[in-house]
Amino acid sequence: MAGLWFEEFHVGQTFRHELRRTVSEADNTMFSLMSMNPQPLHIDAHFAESTEWGQRLFNSMFTFAIMVGLSVQDTTLGTLVGNLGFTDVKFPAPVFHGDTLRAETTVLSVRESKSRPNQGVVEFEHRCLKQDDSLVAQCKRTALMLKRPEAG
Repeated sequence: MAGLWFEEFHVGQTFRHELRRTVSEADNTMFSLMSMNPQPLHIDAHFAESTEWGQRLFNSMFTFAIMVGLSVQDTTLGTLVGNLGFTDVKFPAPVFHGDTLRAETTVLSVRESKSRPNQGVVEFEHRCLKQDDSLVAQCKRTALMLKRPEAG
């Protein structure tokens, strides 16, 4: 199992996720249309040329999904019960077609579940950076995690 059990997390633990993802025009168009987002900043090259960016922006919701997705293998793969919430979502810099995204995660808090004795709550901070190391997204994520099964 690639993910970690609740007991394996500790405050301050940081992961620099190995997986990276170069985003493309096709990704951006497909995600924007599949998510019913007609924002011309994402899907209309002519419109986007007239904006301060001079080109289409990569959809921030897809950036968010990639950021969290890049973290899964090292942290929650197979050990997550469910996401309890996301807060403090920020997109401090734009992402464009051809940018390569990577992610880092820090454990902010760890606590036993009050109602589920075989589970615990872990709060993560995810950060997404592109190839020039500029921060393009970040959030806090609260996850309900499985404890290591008892040997029996």
